[in-house]
Amino acid sequence: MADTAGSPGASCVDRLTSYVKTQKGIILAAEIFISFIVIICYAASYTGGYSAVAICEMIFAMIFFGIFMMDMDKQIQIINWVWTDLIRAGIGAILYVIVFLTGVIGGHNDGARIAGAVFSLLAALLFAYDTYTIFLQIKSTRQHTAASTDDRV
Repeated sequence: MADTAGSPGASCVDRLTSYVKTQKGIILAAEIFISFIVIICYAASYTGGYSAVAICEMIFAMIFFGIFMMDMDKQIQIINWVWTDLIRAGIGAILYVIVFLTGVIGGHNDGARIAGAVFSLLAALLFAYDTYTIFLQIKSTRQHTAASTDDRV
């Protein structure tokens, strides 16, 4: 997904430091961090059930961070990693919007739930931005070939 500057024999720490400096690495690290903040906010509220979305999205972001950091996306060619990441980020954005709305609507007299809802909105914006950047990547790499109009084929 993102080219790391490390060589194939580089250590895990070298790969981590070089991947975090890329745009995709920064976005995935921010997704992990904001999901962790949402988990903390909803864990401190009266209703902790809304943290399930944040837990799942943080785990998925960690998995994709590890896959892209270790360049496994280039080794495992069975899965289209760009489209899988697009679906992950798009679903995450939609789910965080739903969590935001439910947190704001029913969060009266619960400050931690309102804080979780606000951070859920920030997470939704971050996941939507990730979806947009992945979409632009797909759009730029897709090759437009004209269909053959020759009847003799």
